[in-house]
Amino acid sequence: MSEVRIEHVFKRFGAVTAVDDFNLTVKDGEFVSILGPSGCGKTTTLRMIAGFERATEGEIYIGDSCVSSSEKGTFAPPEKRDIGMVFQSYAVWPHMTVAENVGYPLKIQKVDKETRAKRVQEMLELVHLGEYGERYPHQLSGGQQQRVAIARALALEPEVLLMDEPTSALDPEMVGEVLRVIRDLAESGFTMVIVTHEMAFARDVSNRVIFIDQGVIAEDDAPEVLFKNPKNPRTKEFLGRFQHS
Repeated sequence: MSEVRIEHVFKRFGAVTAVDDFNLTVKDGEFVSILGPSGCGKTTTLRMIAGFERATEGEIYIGDSCVSSSEKGTFAPPEKRDIGMVFQSYAVWPHMTVAENVGYPLKIQKVDKETRAKRVQEMLELVHLGEYGERYPHQLSGGQQQRVAIARALALEPEVLLMDEPTSALDPEMVGEVLRVIRDLAESGFTMVIVTHEMAFARDVSNRVIFIDQGVIAEDDAPEVLFKNPKNPRTKEFLGRFQHS
């Protein structure tokens, strides 16, 4: 796995600055959760790391590779960044079986059939869906579909795994099964950045928690520090709503 470095990144949409002089290093093997109110720049930041949005200014590194630089004119598309991305919606293809969904990135990379089948099975076992390879998405629950999406994101052994609100589209009873898989990945040493509203999960599993407000990092600390004694008033207000809900 690799570290991620974001250096003096800005993202502007016309006159609106969505991300403002953003600096963050996610260490190799670290699990970082990003919290913040709606519209604060969380998803925009994640999409810039992934390459789905282009930073207006600044540089982004994945490992030793500069994947985005306004000064150098560098911009690597998502498929050249060695990242896995899990979206809010499951984004699985309904006409493909579970195994075909997970194996699709490998097929695109022309991985041979035998190797592909072995890798697909390994990924399905990892997300506790080892017996579901021949099923179709309509035969799965929402939680199972999102686990298929996670398995697919991991199929090419990415350096970094990014997740944007991976449980927000799920019914409450299905959230736990997806969070258990993410917890297992975190304990296995994957470099991960997750945007989430699952506060208890962020507190209990993350190595670090980032709180973003109006496109700026308002607080960055270990979860046991940030949740017990937030220093920023906006962080305190935001977490207070969670702690008293």
